[in-house]
Amino acid sequence: MDAGVSELDSDPQNQDPDVDPVLLWAPSGRRLISGLLGLNLVLLGAALVAGEAFNPEGLKHEEPEVFLLVLMGSSLVWMLWYLLWARKQPGICPHQDHHAGGTTVIVVLVLFAAFSLLLYVCRIGYLMSVRECKPAATLISPFIEAPFLALQTYLLWAHSKDCIHKHKIVTRSGLMVILSADLLLWLNAVTEDSIHEEIELEKQDNLMFSNTNSLDDDDSFDLAGNSSCQCSASATCVAFRKGFEILYPFNIEFYLMASCMIYVVWKNVGRRTSPDHHHADEKFSLRVLFKGRIIFGLVFGGLVLVAGAVIFVLYQIWVSDTERRLTAFLVFYGYHLAIMPIMSLCSLAGVLVHRLERRAHEGSHNPTRSLDVMLLVAAALGQLALSYFSLVAAIAVGTHGPLGDLDLSYSILSLLELILQNIFIIEGLHRHPSLVTMKKEKQWSGIFKSKKKAVQEEKTTDISLLEGNTSAPPGAQEHDGKKAWIKRATQEICAFLILSNIMLWVIPAFGVHPQFENGLGKQFFGFSPWFVLVNLGQPLGVFYRMHSVAALMELLISA
Repeated sequence: MDAGVSELDSDPQNQDPDVDPVLLWAPSGRRLISGLLGLNLVLLGAALVAGEAFNPEGLKHEEPEVFLLVLMGSSLVWMLWYLLWARKQPGICPHQDHHAGGTTVIVVLVLFAAFSLLLYVCRIGYLMSVRECKPAATLISPFIEAPFLALQTYLLWAHSKDCIHKHKIVTRSGLMVILSADLLLWLNAVTEDSIHEEIELEKQDNLMFSNTNSLDDDDSFDLAGNSSCQCSASATCVAFRKGFEILYPFNIEFYLMASCMIYVVWKNVGRRTSPDHHHADEKFSLRVLFKGRIIFGLVFGGLVLVAGAVIFVLYQIWVSDTERRLTAFLVFYGYHLAIMPIMSLCSLAGVLVHRLERRAHEGSHNPTRSLDVMLLVAAALGQLALSYFSLVAAIAVGTHGPLGDLDLSYSILSLLELILQNIFIIEGLHRHPSLVTMKKEKQWSGIFKSKKKAVQEEKTTDISLLEGNTSAPPGAQEHDGKKAWIKRATQEICAFLILSNIMLWVIPAFGVHPQFENGLGKQFFGFSPWFVLVNLGQPLGVFYRMHSVAALMELLISA
């Protein structure tokens, strides 16, 4: 609940004049209606998508595709209503949350959207080649999904900062429909990608799963696992399908990122911000890098990128070769075992720098900042879960050879690196960019202040510093010049971690998943359970790296 905002007042005489009279029947919970709507849409859609994944023959009328088409169509109607009519009404958006939709986030979102639109081109070309055996809903889907993605990208680019104060119930409900569509499209994309991985691994390991048809050649199946729908022998069809598969990670990450931004807009409906909410230093510019004279972080981070690109190419070439398959795994694990300890040490050093700097903490609620922290913790659970499952497998069956030892070491270092990096980022996000805490000796004078002055300070403290308030809480004062070495150390650490996380995002996002084909978890839990665990954990791990880059970029700028 946002402080100081009320959708409906208990006394009809004191109601907000902007509240629509037709909404007087609504429950007192401001987000209750839209929240329940979104919850039911997501649960129903998840059940349909899971039903199609586990029993594709059971749903004979393309119910999941039709449901997604209805959600996307409804979202398009609401977005057009808001952009063409509601947004032009006077007083609909008197406040803005300048922490939402930062420049870095918008640039990444637009980049993912551009690659996703290219994916739809490939998808349409592929579907047109096999249109004889595809249902109508599947053929129509990309023609609806492409405008849905494009219009949503524009909405977030232009209006992600809006704090809407009119038509609140309709606005929250529309945003929740968009959020539900994003989550279900992400789930559907992960499911289709998982089925494709399952088919590939089934061919390699000669393992048969229930309700899976046998495959004769590489062109006898599509991403849904239907062997009856064959891609034509033309090079165009094969090229479209390959492009569709390669661009899949961008589409998956777009929907995760867009759903997070839509959630912030939904939380900001009806929110009021202070006039001095905006921080001018939040605007990203390349001058931040040059004025800060960041050298070591960029140099060593660049080396990590170059080495990672080489490892990525070598792994993709060698993993399909029987003679060099073992070498591919050794190269992958060796690279990560070299990078993760350095990242852990950098994160630990960053935590120590935060302690030495003694910048003021702020504890007030802010939707954007709260979501950042929640996403960092939730997304890290994917890799953390895989690491702990691998540790259990190592205890049970042992490591048995160099690959087992490397897999165990990789799991332990992943735990350490994720925990330390999360502490460093979350500590930095909760510190004010221009206020430092006073030493304890100077705080005793505050005990003897008058009651009136104490009340004023208490009110000041309640105002969120993240909303741009420059008033210092008790025990804080303006930072008259940071120590140069503290600023430089923070920027160098952030720059190195940004480039390292980018490479650790690229490697798994584009198909490098050694845990699928090798690992202690596969030996102990069995192929099918381990396959499910990896498919749940890997997308979260990929999203964690991408979100870490955005958070570290903010720390770099605020340093």
